[in-house]
Order: sequence, then structure tokens, then C-alpha cells
Amino acid sequence: MPTAPAADDGVGPPRPARWLLRRPDADAEARIFCFPYSGVGASMFSRWPRRVGRAETCPIQLPARENRIRERHFGTFGGLAENLIEPLLPHLDRPFVFFGHCAGVLPAFETARQLAARGLPTPDRLVVSAQVPPHECPHDRFLGLSDEELTDELSQQVVARGGTPHPLLMKLTLDVLHQDLDATALYTTDGPTPLPSGITVLRWSDDPEVPPGRLDGWSAYSDDVEFAVLGGGHYEFLSAPADLMSLLERVTAPAKGGSDHV
Repeated sequence: MPTAPAADDGVGPPRPARWLLRRPDADAEARIFCFPYSGVGASMFSRWPRRVGRAETCPIQLPARENRIRERHFGTFGGLAENLIEPLLPHLDRPFVFFGHCAGVLPAFETARQLAARGLPTPDRLVVSAQVPPHECPHDRFLGLSDEELTDELSQQVVARGGTPHPLLMKLTLDVLHQDLDATALYTTDGPTPLPSGITVLRWSDDPEVPPGRLDGWSAYSDDVEFAVLGGGHYEFLSAPADLMSLLERVTAPAKGGSDHV
């Protein structure tokens, strides 16, 4: 495991932020930037393939977890997006997609929104999975759970990813989760904020956390919004199911007439 970077103490040049789990490949034709949900880091995408069709998967690593555990928490999704854009920008030179699941949708959306506001390259598509639109937030089942219940949820997620829960790891993860949930509780918008990107909204057939009607509001966020239902429960996406990979391959396929990315 990589050595965790030291916290920035203001003495000497700051260490470069490790915003991506791995360096993007220069020969990739397209990229899928994957945003983790609350309490975990980029390793949640460890069961995803490195390539989906012509696109490489690029898991985003947030501060205060895994190999960035010594860094300060990002605070708010607005601040997170503001700090993420600069290190991400060199890799937005070809078609790209943002993917987020549950609370991971919110920083993905906010980053896309800030990119558009600055006149910078925006995702060809924002793929949002199991998350209500920002103007209907906060909406997160975790916000109402006790520490004991949250720890149980985290343990289940570790097992779902093929790991074994460890008490110390669960404590560290719970601390990060509380800070992530604070960011989730604060994030909302006054109304729909349209994006220039297309949006694909995913619901999972056996997921009780987000009823179908709660996703309809995404239709006001773009002129190009599609809805899809995939088989499985709330955490099915972790195993890179074939129908999700096929969908991602489709949305990263070359657009007719080429690309506007430079």
C-alpha cells in the first residue's frame, strides 16, 4: 500500500494531491471518472475493469481516506469540486464521462456544474445512479442512522467488496463517513441547474432506498436525459455487472461528427 502523504503544514512546497487512483493512460480514447460514495475511497471500484470498451476507468481518490488518510477532509462538495478541477483538467482532453452512485453523484454533479460555469470541458455524459436530484437533497438514509447502524452498514460494504471488516478500519472509516455525511447534509440547490452534458439516470430494480418517482426531477437538468433500470440491489454496481458495463460502453462510444474536446 502506498505511504500516506504527510499533511500540508505550510512549510515548504505542498505535496501534490493524489486525486486519481492511478495515472490515466495517454492512449485511452475516452475516460470514465468514478466518484466514490460516502465513507470510502477509490478502492471501492477495485472490481471494475481498467477498460470499458474504448474508455478507461479512472477512480477518483478523495482526501482523508486510504492513501490520502493524513490529509484534511474536503469540507463541502463545492470546495471539493473547486480543488479537484485543476488536477483533473489535463485529463479532460478527450471524451469523458462522470459516474457517481448514491452520495457520490453529488460531487460528480458539482464538479460538472463548476466546469460548465468556468467554460471548461464538461462531461459528455453524467451517469447518476440511485440518487435524487440536488434540488431535492438532502436525501440519504445514512443521515438518520446511529453509529452502531452505520458501522454495520460499513461492514456489509466491506464484505460486498470481498474484504473482511477490521475494528480499527471500521472506526477510521466511521470518522470519515461522519464528515462525508455532513457534506451531504449541506448540499442542495434552490432548483434544477441545467448542464450542457447529457444525463443518464440509473435505478436498480431491487433497491428500496430511492423510489422510482424520486428520480424524475433529473429530467430538468439537461435537454438530453435518459432513464434506465438495471437488475440488482443498491450495491450491485460494485461488482461491475455486465448491463452496467454495456451501458457505460454505449455512452462513451464515439459521437457522430466527432468530439469537441481539445
